[in-house]
Amino acid sequence: MALIKSISGIRGTIGGHPTENLTPLDIVRFTAAYGTMLAVQNKTPKVVIGRDGRISGEMVSQLVVQTLIGLGIHVVDLGLSTTPTVELAVTWEKADGGIIITASHNPKEWNALKLLNKDGEFISAEAGRQVLDLAARDAFQFISVDKLGSYAINKDYLVKHIDAVLHYPLVNAAAIRSRHFKVVVDAINSSGAFAIPGLLKALGVDDVIVLNEEVNGRFAHNPEPLPENLVQLSAEVKKNGASFGIAVDPDVDRLCFVCEDGSMFGEEFTLVAVADYVLSHRPGNSVSNMSSTKALKEITLKHGGEYFPSAVGEVNVVNRMKEKHAVIGGEGNGGIIVPDFHYGRDALIGIGLFLSALAQHKNGIKSFRTRYPDYFISKNKIELEKHINVADIFDKIKKKYKKQPINTEDGLKIEFDNDWVHLRTSNTEPIIRIYAESNFETTANNIALRLMQDIKEFI
Repeated sequence: MALIKSISGIRGTIGGHPTENLTPLDIVRFTAAYGTMLAVQNKTPKVVIGRDGRISGEMVSQLVVQTLIGLGIHVVDLGLSTTPTVELAVTWEKADGGIIITASHNPKEWNALKLLNKDGEFISAEAGRQVLDLAARDAFQFISVDKLGSYAINKDYLVKHIDAVLHYPLVNAAAIRSRHFKVVVDAINSSGAFAIPGLLKALGVDDVIVLNEEVNGRFAHNPEPLPENLVQLSAEVKKNGASFGIAVDPDVDRLCFVCEDGSMFGEEFTLVAVADYVLSHRPGNSVSNMSSTKALKEITLKHGGEYFPSAVGEVNVVNRMKEKHAVIGGEGNGGIIVPDFHYGRDALIGIGLFLSALAQHKNGIKSFRTRYPDYFISKNKIELEKHINVADIFDKIKKKYKKQPINTEDGLKIEFDNDWVHLRTSNTEPIIRIYAESNFETTANNIALRLMQDIKEFI
């Protein structure tokens, strides 16, 4: 498996040969390149780091820490943490950057370095190119023993993060507390095991059952919070008569809910419900990536705002949100971005806002879901061999569907009346993703299957 270098970070599987996998040599090389870029800009840089609960997390963390110290950088280590907590801590520490050690939803054999700027946001494409260039040339020089960096541990930031959620103006902890919710949480053997129960308790939810709560990185199931991976959570919600279930990914930046009958609220509609609540109190614009449901556009227009699509990738969504002055945004994979909280996907603020909206609804979460349309997105993927020329395949598909409206900003998005299909290579895996949305599940599946057949034919 080749290393994947993108706006989503440096990812790879642990072990194997350097430059082909995420080996210790690669971890040191890319950390040194990132640290060198910061050192050029700042005489005494400070970097915040944190990791999720992956098996390889501590090993990768130690390599990152010692590499940064060797460059004369001051390191603040949050230890086991969440991606949004590290992002916030960068700004609270007034640091020059941050590194989050997590491969998000990828399986246990993966890990990654997510690189942040001084605003706690993912580095720009230009900065990313600098890091890759420095790494390719080994263009870094470590400093003398008298100028080594320093190291400090700070495990207070999750509490500060939770406190910030409680004090966010649109989070109504009193209303949440009054509903006496009973909640089942699937913590997927990672940071959600302590972050989500801690938040729920602070919000006044005392009856919490945690599944897969041992933080050992040996994920009890595929860690991506998709319906097919949440069978246990669905069953436990029904078995325990819970109000709802919550699932997050290993680094706690994606969020989805399970209804009281065990059915899925729909990860696409996590953002829609939160946006509906936010826009009802704070009218404005919204942004999501073009693989996300059209329901967000409809909700935004209903509240008098404008909706704008972006290319897939958190940094692209954030840039479009800033450009269009959006008050809410995110991705259909359950990633909520609340800009005046911070420009990053954050399951904790997402839970605070979602439960505030739900608390004002008289009936349960299943009834709450009926506020929103039953659109269906069929999510599929095709694995790629190294020799595949994706650009050539997309050109052939574009010619085949030239009579349909096509957007080429990010792969290919083809519109069919009120339906659409989006084809793009993944930022995090060697695959082509094929997403299709329609009012009818069968139609969405058929559109996706048709395009998958086209791809296989052209391959």
